[in-house]
Amino acid sequence: MASATFVEFSSLVPRQSTPNPSQLQHFKSPLLSISFHNTNISSKLTASLSFTQSQGFGFAIESQCKEQERGDLVQTSAVRELSGSLTSAEGHRFAIVVARFNDLITKKLLEGALDTFKNYSVREEDIDVVWVPGSFEIGVVAQQLGKSRKYQSILCIGAVIKGDTSHYDAVVNATTSGVLSAGLNSGTPCIFGVLTCDTLEQAFNRAGGKAGNKGAEAALTAIEMASLFEHHLKPLQ
Repeated sequence: MASATFVEFSSLVPRQSTPNPSQLQHFKSPLLSISFHNTNISSKLTASLSFTQSQGFGFAIESQCKEQERGDLVQTSAVRELSGSLTSAEGHRFAIVVARFNDLITKKLLEGALDTFKNYSVREEDIDVVWVPGSFEIGVVAQQLGKSRKYQSILCIGAVIKGDTSHYDAVVNATTSGVLSAGLNSGTPCIFGVLTCDTLEQAFNRAGGKAGNKGAEAALTAIEMASLFEHHLKPLQ
């Protein structure tokens, strides 16, 4: 059965008012009653009080109590969190599929990726670069490389820049689906490092310009995914 706790807040009565006994009795009315459904809450709750002045005298008091221990929110150390590591990629092998079309952009993206791999202790002999005619051809090559089981991750680099026709939409959709399918069908992480820009200026900004180098960012993703698969999600042989 719920218990009720009655609290007097006589110090909250405004000093300019001198309540008569009848008013004071009203001030002790059940309006000040704070009810708890859990009787064992000493030192386990936080009370938040808000006050609103009523009729020029006294205050209406609302109490919101929160139990700090709830049976339905039990924390347990049995939950495991898995993630890839960016500490070092030494010993991992990577393939980079690069589109030759718009090579003024893709070469800069490739340079950014190679620099990142070097910074994370990936040896040059553990990186294979495969050139394809355009972004449309990236997917099928990435899938074959993934199925070879020689690489921990495949980085896909290209640049598609919008023109005057709908050709742009067709290539972007095919490239995106191709890279996704390559990863799903091969079981090897295939990282999307293809720029899809409205203008050449936007592409240069993302290939080492003011927006950074997206090839370098994609290489970091490749390293993390390679670590995640190698240490936690490695398929049974």
